[in-house]
Amino acid sequence: MKKTVLFLLLTIVSLAVSAQDTKDSVAIKFGYLSYDSVMVAMPEYAEFKTNMAQLREQYEAEQKRVENDFNKKYEEFLDGQATFPKTILQKRQSELQEMLDRNIDFKKQSLKMLNDVEANLMNNIKTTINTAVSIVAQERGFAFVLNTDKEAVPFINPAMGEDITEAVKKLLTEK
Repeated sequence: MKKTVLFLLLTIVSLAVSAQDTKDSVAIKFGYLSYDSVMVAMPEYAEFKTNMAQLREQYEAEQKRVENDFNKKYEEFLDGQATFPKTILQKRQSELQEMLDRNIDFKKQSLKMLNDVEANLMNNIKTTINTAVSIVAQERGFAFVLNTDKEAVPFINPAMGEDITEAVKKLLTEK
């Protein structure tokens, strides 16, 4: 995916350079921004982080409670193991195994649910940002917008492109 985007970007830039060489040159304008900076500035992102932290705490508390219940039952089993008849011993072992299996399933389901909620909420935030970027880019007549995060674009000549980070932040706070 990144290679395709890079190839497309290089193609656009080479077309812009070749267009500038002709007599009827058309300059391609572009914008750039720090996507992470925009995201962190959004109130929705702060709410997302708070909600995810609370949800994680709830699941961790439940996992701890379940773990404590299991440990208590296991200790009771160990204390009475020597005195239990064979059938009671097998029944208690079976109960412990079922309890352990349920706890493992709960942990897996919790993790999956947390990941799904996080991905869904993050997609909503990204969609909002992408819409704002699109609006700003169209208003300013840009051919494309680059994300400068994670050193993806180590240099941009400010005479050829425009930083729209603040414009996107402003648009998102006005809505």
